[in-house]
Amino acid sequence: MKLKKFLSSILSSNAAFVILLLLQIGFLMLAVTSLGERFVFFYIALIALDIVLVIYITNKSEPISYRVAWIVMISVFPLLGGVSYLYIKLTQQFPKSLDMRNQKQTRELLVQDEEVMAELEVRCPDSVNLARYVANYGMYPVYRSTCAEYFSLGEEQFSKLVEELEKAERFIFLEFFIITEGYMFDVMSELLIRKAKSGVDVRLMYDGIGTGMLNSMKPFRKLSENGVKCKVFNPFRPMVSSVQNNRDHRKIVIIDGHTAFNGGTNLADEYINRKERFGHWKDTAVMIRGKAVWNYTVMFMQLWEKSESKEIRRFAPVIKADAVPAVSDGFVQPFSDSPLDEEPVGKSVYLELINNARSCVCITTPYLILDEEMTNALGFAAKKGVDVRIITPHIPDKWYVHMIAWNNYSRLTAMGVKIYEYTPGFIHAKTCIADGTSAVVGTINFDYRSFYLHFECGSVLYNSSVIGDIYADFERTAAVSELITAEACEKRSVYKKIAGAILNIFAPLL
Repeated sequence: MKLKKFLSSILSSNAAFVILLLLQIGFLMLAVTSLGERFVFFYIALIALDIVLVIYITNKSEPISYRVAWIVMISVFPLLGGVSYLYIKLTQQFPKSLDMRNQKQTRELLVQDEEVMAELEVRCPDSVNLARYVANYGMYPVYRSTCAEYFSLGEEQFSKLVEELEKAERFIFLEFFIITEGYMFDVMSELLIRKAKSGVDVRLMYDGIGTGMLNSMKPFRKLSENGVKCKVFNPFRPMVSSVQNNRDHRKIVIIDGHTAFNGGTNLADEYINRKERFGHWKDTAVMIRGKAVWNYTVMFMQLWEKSESKEIRRFAPVIKADAVPAVSDGFVQPFSDSPLDEEPVGKSVYLELINNARSCVCITTPYLILDEEMTNALGFAAKKGVDVRIITPHIPDKWYVHMIAWNNYSRLTAMGVKIYEYTPGFIHAKTCIADGTSAVVGTINFDYRSFYLHFECGSVLYNSSVIGDIYADFERTAAVSELITAEACEKRSVYKKIAGAILNIFAPLL
């Protein structure tokens, strides 16, 4: 356990800043001792490189917060800042086969039913532009013959998940960012092995850093030996490629193509409050049934190694079978967001909900690390008279993220946004509700990593009765949360204000 905590701390992203500083000091000492008088020419060459890179970064189309972070990094660490930027950019490439699957096969396998889009335009005119955007640029259609059920806690979701998994007859696909041993894993392992032995196609995919780096591989070997197909997404390879930043942060379970679960809950005991880490852990999820599950099936198979279009199509008859009840309760549009393109679908969905809201916007997120665009959108909505409320954790899992969040609290509260901290503990839920008529539940945090670096997913709900359940849960959660006032922000110590401001500069790199 001590070794695990030690590895976790040295491999955490906030350690990168300190490591870079130490590397620069060591590099400087080595350069001075080995180059002698020639060091000055080497130093001038590095400064020239930094100047060129700063000009290049300034004119890039990347988010301004990311560009500013790198410009500051290069200015503060002139010896290694520019070299580090070059290294990251030159090694930031995924296998071409994965890129082809995401860009081409999605268009081929997911076709929008124009009759559904036309009906959405009639019933939800304020939402149809968002649905068109997700269909055209996220490449995931919106569906009508689908119903949804909301879970306000991880333990509620897990109970229903086990119940539904027991009914599986054809296939079970599972995808998680974090999997750790414990009660939850034991229950799932026994069930999955039993299902695999009965002939069900069981596939489990987990992230190479979120799960694989700090956990024993023994439990996964046992699953594999008993018929469960296990895959590690983007295995951890230190100092090989910057694509180690691009993690699979999605949490998806698909059962026989007609039922799917998606939300913030990983496969670890803290998510169902069997293990206490940061007080009471609150997470949320949705279960959807019907045609929209096909979106989740395709997005899972696209990240499954060497999945070809032909193999993905094998599951289409199950998805579209007439036996699936044609239940219509509003519209559902599951979508995925990939770091392989330049389209921040998750962030754009959030922005559209915020910008188009007329009465209220209700957000839950564990991390509130905002760029200028998102801050301005939230602030402008509040200035227009929209009731903008955000719930974040009172007990954080990362101290530096909490400090950055407080830096954002000051700016948001000054513009009229209401911030609440979930006093019972840690809220890991990722939801956004607009006017009680549209909502998103999924895996997307309000931070740079979720918007630009990770593989993420979620379900957009339009005019669905389940939105009322999500809103009611938000109200209950806000009632047990502490309202953060502008006065509280102002009373923070000077040290915390300065530290928060500095960390906020480098937030896109954390």
